[in-house]
Amino acid sequence: QVQLVESGGGLVQTGGSLRLSCAASGSIFNMNTMGWYRQVSGNHREVVALIFIGGGTSYPEFAKGRFTISRDNAKNTVYLQMNSLKPEDTAVYYCRAVQAEIWGQGTQVTVSS
Repeated sequence: QVQLVESGGGLVQTGGSLRLSCAASGSIFNMNTMGWYRQVSGNHREVVALIFIGGGTSYPEFAKGRFTISRDNAKNTVYLQMNSLKPEDTAVYYCRAVQAEIWGQGTQVTVSS
């Protein structure tokens, strides 16, 4: 059974940086768009970044220029580099294998003001 395991969350001050990692068991990377999403309690889960099978990326406006998604297919790992963090970035961040519709368990990111 394929699983996604996120790591790298934590507490950081405004303006700081974090790098999230998502490791997959099983060979799904070559067959899936990989994505990072986030959710604040009570709100819907929103996309943060996508990286397509061919390597192209997509970001919503709030992430452009601050967040970078990358993937290492040899390591079955996708990363999210987050810079210039703001308190409104506080959320649980989830990794997703889009076509397989598989989610990780989430990792908490808290940005203090």
